[in-house]
Amino acid sequence: MPFFRQPKIWDIPDARITAEPIFLNRRRFLKGSIAGGMGLALLSLSGCKGTSGNAGDVGNNPLAGTRPISAKPTAIDLPDPGRPITPRDLAARYNNFYEFGGNKGIWRAAQSLPTENWKVRVHGLVNRPKTYDLDDLTKTFGLEERTYRFRCVEAWAMTVPWAGFPMRKLLEAVEPTSAAKFVKFTSFYDERITTGPGWRPGSLPWPYREGLRIEEMANELAFFATGAYGHTLPKQHGAPIRMVLPWKYGFKGAKSIVDIEFVAEQPATYWNTLVPNEYGFEANVNPTVPHPRWSQAEERIIASGNSLSWDVEPTLPYNGYGEFVADLYA
Repeated sequence: MPFFRQPKIWDIPDARITAEPIFLNRRRFLKGSIAGGMGLALLSLSGCKGTSGNAGDVGNNPLAGTRPISAKPTAIDLPDPGRPITPRDLAARYNNFYEFGGNKGIWRAAQSLPTENWKVRVHGLVNRPKTYDLDDLTKTFGLEERTYRFRCVEAWAMTVPWAGFPMRKLLEAVEPTSAAKFVKFTSFYDERITTGPGWRPGSLPWPYREGLRIEEMANELAFFATGAYGHTLPKQHGAPIRMVLPWKYGFKGAKSIVDIEFVAEQPATYWNTLVPNEYGFEANVNPTVPHPRWSQAEERIIASGNSLSWDVEPTLPYNGYGEFVADLYA
């Protein structure tokens, strides 16, 4: 069954649905679980085409420094997303990462991001605060493969196979208190290594921060990615750990996360602080609500092939994931 065909876009036999309870999300989980009802194509990442990254000089290789994922992710049998996976090399060359510049070719500048001995502090209104390193995350929460549609607020799109773990696993592990209503995510920032023109200390609301309602973080689609295309994340993708929220515009997915704080009030976020009339806090994909400077009714999909080209398709509400997230916003 094609990925977004109506009326039953995720229809599968009941026998294939895993009855796993989801913390803070049980009612939505009954509509479609990670093991059967979600619209995510989980495939063998080792079979994806693209240039293999190798450690060493960056040169003209945007995948330099990446390596195959050592632990085998859990493969889950789910429907195909209905569009080709974006070639790995193209996805690695076309990025936003504003700490390193305002153009799409920031992958060279992003190689200055230091990722050794990475730590993620989880704290705030939780019963079990903890600081994790990358090995902790993998050992504690496991590794899954998911292929998601990615939609930028600039109206371009990709399809990317990620490896990582559901956000709800971290949420369950740290046990938020009843006072926790929002979650604030902070990206790595060091003014000494950022290279964007005009990126002066204090000129923009650094560090990059994003936020979710706790119910959004608990949704089974919400994902922390530590790999892509069967390899560790390239630095321009937000190595070594980033947020992936396929029903939201891409700027909601903070990269290179170092701090996760559970808070009572809605946190200030980077783009919502900088240009609040253009970038909302929720930022769900919505074809009927244009950006002040362009339409969101259509999206330009980075197409398969050996060079950058575009396919144009209508934008779907919630990027096609409304079956699983729309009731969050009722």
